[in-house]
Amino acid sequence: MRLPSEHFGNGDDVYNMNEFKNYHPIVNFLYFVAVIAFTMIFMNPVCLAISLVSGLVYSIMLGGAKSLRFNLVYLLPLMLVTAMVNPAFSHEGVTILCYLPSGNPLTLESILYGIAAAVMLASVICRFACLNRVMTSDKFIYLSGRIMPSLSLVLSMVLRFVPKFKEQIKAVSDAQKCIGRDTSSGSIVQRGKNGIKILSIMVTRSMENAIDTADSMKSRGYGLPGRTAYSNFRFNGRDVRALCYILALSACVICGALRGGLRFRFFPDMRGEKVNFYGVLAAAAYFLLSFMPVIIEIREEIKWKKLKSKI
Repeated sequence: MRLPSEHFGNGDDVYNMNEFKNYHPIVNFLYFVAVIAFTMIFMNPVCLAISLVSGLVYSIMLGGAKSLRFNLVYLLPLMLVTAMVNPAFSHEGVTILCYLPSGNPLTLESILYGIAAAVMLASVICRFACLNRVMTSDKFIYLSGRIMPSLSLVLSMVLRFVPKFKEQIKAVSDAQKCIGRDTSSGSIVQRGKNGIKILSIMVTRSMENAIDTADSMKSRGYGLPGRTAYSNFRFNGRDVRALCYILALSACVICGALRGGLRFRFFPDMRGEKVNFYGVLAAAAYFLLSFMPVIIEIREEIKWKKLKSKI
């Protein structure tokens, strides 16, 4: 049971629900593998809508206002650009709406496929954003440390690189600003020189940090045969139930898809399977699987409010 959200942070930096993060790394990893794979494979409009809505809802639950701003400022324009680019280069389809100045036809199928591709791309980005918040570096090391210790260490460093790089470049920029060498003042040439100077400092610091990390891990015997490692993760009954939930729903989705329940095509004309048992089964299972973390968070919130009301 998590602690109440109002006890954490202030302003924009409030505590966001992330009960699903407390599950075992295997459960988290398998869930994201399943939903990301299904999002990229199934181009059925129903599946795409479920993927987009569930991804947006969960990313906002995890990131709060920051995720909402990211979705509006970056994700929405990316979707619009992707949707417009496809019909400009793809002219397949039998429903011709008009002809472009180049003489190529503009088809309804190419427009709708561009929209579907944009939705799929946005859904995958949302899922990876959620993955980055749930699957921390220690979880990746736990899953792959004994099998591939070197690759596990590199992967952990890569995942930590972007947020750490952002923190360090802000510190370096503030320090350079104190001596008048920032990128916000002076001529364009001078700003460029200051920017290159800051970038050079950051590259040097990043390389030094990588060398220090490698030497530190080597001195601790990381990757040597027979080396033991402490792990704070325990696979309990809750994780067993969640794992069975993921596997059962994934099996239902795959079974329904193999039976043709999710079959849909855009070219040469749009056509999908009629509503049948396997299609409904696969869509329902896909819905429950996609919204699994959201359901967990809502359930925990209701549980906490009930306990709070009894105090």
